[in-house]
Amino acid sequence: MGKKRRVGIWMYRNGGGEKIEKKLVKKLEERGIETITGLNLREAFVKSSHIRCNGINMDKLDLFFSYNAGEQTQYQMYLYKALNRMIPCINNYDSFELTEDKFQTNYLLRNSGVKTPDFRLCHRDDSKRLKKFIQSWKQMVYKPTDGWGGVGLTKIDNEATLDTLLPFLNQMDLRFFYVEKFIDYDRTDYRVDIVDGKFIGCYGRKAAGTDWRTNITSGGSVFLREAEEEVVDLAKRAAKITGLEIAGVDIIYDRKKREFLVLEVNGIPAFATPEQEKMGLDFNDRKIEAIVELIDRKTATKR
Repeated sequence: MGKKRRVGIWMYRNGGGEKIEKKLVKKLEERGIETITGLNLREAFVKSSHIRCNGINMDKLDLFFSYNAGEQTQYQMYLYKALNRMIPCINNYDSFELTEDKFQTNYLLRNSGVKTPDFRLCHRDDSKRLKKFIQSWKQMVYKPTDGWGGVGLTKIDNEATLDTLLPFLNQMDLRFFYVEKFIDYDRTDYRVDIVDGKFIGCYGRKAAGTDWRTNITSGGSVFLREAEEEVVDLAKRAAKITGLEIAGVDIIYDRKKREFLVLEVNGIPAFATPEQEKMGLDFNDRKIEAIVELIDRKTATKR
């Protein structure tokens, strides 16, 4: 009898994450896969040829499943990158790193035929070019390339707003500015979950009050929403192009051009919270099953 497969897990604990982890562990154990939870790379250190965390040589695991969006320090990412060279990781590091950067993601998507909002990237000292952008677009959105949850998003309506914003951005010692054209949309989006190339579920998010940001952390709210075939196909394409095994693709509808656009691709899309499950979001079990199937296949291939 072969040695039992071992999988390391680092899962978020809030918003029902602990319950999700227990289900994941149970289903993996049913397939003969041992799990070691709580492997936070922040607590890890390197001793010669091993990455050690909680007494475990992580590079001797059969796979590492990292699923915690709220805590990703440079140290953790550094070890994540090293670990991914030794064992399979979900998501794989290269794709996760790519989708953590909005410019790199949208640049790849656009050059692969997937429509996104028009965007620009320029050097921080090139304020003249930024002013040309606002003159051309009328409205645009400044986005930190590595932000999440709507943090740092700033809508720029005119040159005066831009002039006010630039000194603050310069104080942050940014090397470049990434901006997107503001899209005329109904202040709702689609969040489409894809696992291993398969559609798992979809829900909608709506901005609060007069706000334009749909992110839950920015005050947005979740509502039940069916995804049209076009939306699902677009999400699958975005996930495949970025290479994410698990992806949450945010899609909006451009009312002016009458077309769907990929707004963002997320490498750690949240499961439905207990409150959201009560309102009818029922994709958690399908998502867990798909992830278990993915882990089973990848660890069997490694063996």
